[in-house]
Amino acid sequence: MSGKGRRRCGLGAEILVLLVQADDIMQLYHHPFSLDSQKVRLALEEKGIDYTSYHVNPLTGKNMDAFFFRKNPSGKIPVLQNGSHIIYDTIEIIQRRILTYSKMHRYIERIAETVSSGGNSTTLSSDVIEWTHKLQEWDSKHFTLFHIPAKHRLYVSKFLRHVIIARMAESPNLASDYHRKLKEAYETDDKMKNVEVLIQSKDHLVKLLDELEVKLGETSYLGGVEFNLANVVVIPVLARLELLKLEDEYINIRPNLADYWVVVKQRPSYKKVIGRYFDGWRKRKTLLKTWCFIRMRSLLRKY
Repeated sequence: MSGKGRRRCGLGAEILVLLVQADDIMQLYHHPFSLDSQKVRLALEEKGIDYTSYHVNPLTGKNMDAFFFRKNPSGKIPVLQNGSHIIYDTIEIIQRRILTYSKMHRYIERIAETVSSGGNSTTLSSDVIEWTHKLQEWDSKHFTLFHIPAKHRLYVSKFLRHVIIARMAESPNLASDYHRKLKEAYETDDKMKNVEVLIQSKDHLVKLLDELEVKLGETSYLGGVEFNLANVVVIPVLARLELLKLEDEYINIRPNLADYWVVVKQRPSYKKVIGRYFDGWRKRKTLLKTWCFIRMRSLLRKY
C-alpha cells in the first residue's frame, strides 16, 4: 500500500475513534482553587467544547474521597474523563485531547483533506508548546503556600491530614496510596520551614515573567498575534498573583504584561472560569465558604 493510502486508512480510523468519543460528554473533575483546573477549563471554554463539571475542592479534602481517588491515586486535579479514557496530565489534556476534540468537531472535513495531502492541522506551533511547558514547570503550589498566613495554612494542613486518615480507614484497599499522600502532606509542611524553597520558586517566576514581558512586546498574545493555547496556561498564573495581592510586585511593574492582563481579563472564558469566583467581592465569598466548611468539620470532628 502506498504512503498516501496508509495515511487515508489511518485517517479513517482516527475519525472513527473521535466520532465514537464525541457521543460521550467529557466529565471534568476540577475546582476554581486549582491552577491546573483553571488552565484546562479555559482551554475547554475557548474551544467551545461541552463538558460536565464536577467540583472537587482540594482544601476540603474532596479529592481524597474513594470515588475520586480510584480515578487518580495521586489525588490531583483536574481529571478529564471521556468515556473509558481517564486523563490527569494537564499538558496532555490541553495539547492533545482538547485540541484534537475541537478539531474533530470544527474541521473534520478539512482534516481529511489536509492529511490526504500530507499536512497536519492538529499540531501546535513549537513556540506555543515551549511556553506551555515552561509555565507548567513553575512551582505554584509552594509559592502560594508561602504567601498564606501560617496559622491558616497549618490549620488547613492539619484538617487535611485528618481527612486522609479517615478515608484510609474507610477504604483499606487503598491504604498504601493514602499513606503516600499522608507522607506527602508532612513533607510539604517541612518544606514550608525552608525559605530556600520560596527563593527558588520566586526566582523561577521572575525569570518567566521577564521573558513574558519581552515576548508581549513583540506580539499581542503569548505565542503569536492571536489568542492560542499558550495563553490559557499563563492567565491562571497572573490570576494567582492577583489573588495573593502581589500584582504590584510582579505584574504592574512590567508594562507589556500589565496591558496584556487587562485585555485577557475581558475574555468570556476568563470571566466564567476565574472572574466569577475571584473578582471583587466574589473572592471573599469563595474563600469564606471553604473556610467555614473546614472550621465546622474540624469542630465536629467530621472528616
